[in-house]
Amino acid sequence: MDVTTVRQAQHVADQAMAWLGRMRASFALPRDVPHWEIPGNSLKALAEVAMAAAVVRREAVAGPETARTAEELLDFAWREYGDGELLHTMQRHTPPATHPLEIYSNFAMAGLHHPPLERFAAHLAGLRAAAVPEHVPNRRLAVVAAQRRIGLPDRDDVPALVAQTWLGGTPEPWMLDTYNAYGVTHTVFHLTDWGRNPDGIDPRLQEYLHRWLPVWVEVFTETRSWDLLGELLAVDVCLSEPDWYPQAWEQLAAGQREDGMLPNGITRPSDDPLHAFTNHNHPTIVAAVAGTLTVSRALAVAS
Repeated sequence: MDVTTVRQAQHVADQAMAWLGRMRASFALPRDVPHWEIPGNSLKALAEVAMAAAVVRREAVAGPETARTAEELLDFAWREYGDGELLHTMQRHTPPATHPLEIYSNFAMAGLHHPPLERFAAHLAGLRAAAVPEHVPNRRLAVVAAQRRIGLPDRDDVPALVAQTWLGGTPEPWMLDTYNAYGVTHTVFHLTDWGRNPDGIDPRLQEYLHRWLPVWVEVFTETRSWDLLGELLAVDVCLSEPDWYPQAWEQLAAGQREDGMLPNGITRPSDDPLHAFTNHNHPTIVAAVAGTLTVSRALAVAS
């Protein structure tokens, strides 16, 4: 662990959170439309910024200004979802859907609760239908993680689900493409609850990741794929023994714009933040999470 790397991670997270805070209004859900007409991208972006804010609150390593921004974003997102009532309505309207619970679990992680939704989720989790959703395996792990956050027991065979993921199959590392790379990162995030439980990944997969993560980090650093690189750096600090990747952090920090936005590395962002928001809010959220988890893990190791 290098002190410079930790400082860079902190700076990246602080700058990213500052940009997200300034862009808060862009995360607002559309008004005066029924809930079934709210665009999925709007729900997703608001859920992701709430998740980032919840991670900042949980890890409690941010300075006063960043911590205040995270609290403001979390409160804003909770209000946008009607203090959970909108998610409850969505869940009742479409019981087989899992995204209302997944979104809600980000708030539960931060201590914000909607008891009727939690009771309904517990009922749905006990149905036969809950055991056979048509989801890819890492998406099923997302539901397991969401249920855990609200205190529900695992009803799925988690090791069997892990074995069905790309990561669980420990494929030839050169077969990793962008789609499966995101699958790998999210498998790790779901199993470790965003780094809270590094032992959530079994030793065999930890060894596989320690062997091949350096190669993937190098590839996505060279291609300047900042979104995916940020996720891989977050994966690193979700493992039992992080490798830290100082050169990759240096490059990621250099790729961050002065205003705090991190480009996705694929499309060129507009100089107008409002126009850049759609394609680049996600990598900026990733930067905030990866930086926060890196600093938190470094402090835990140091102590």
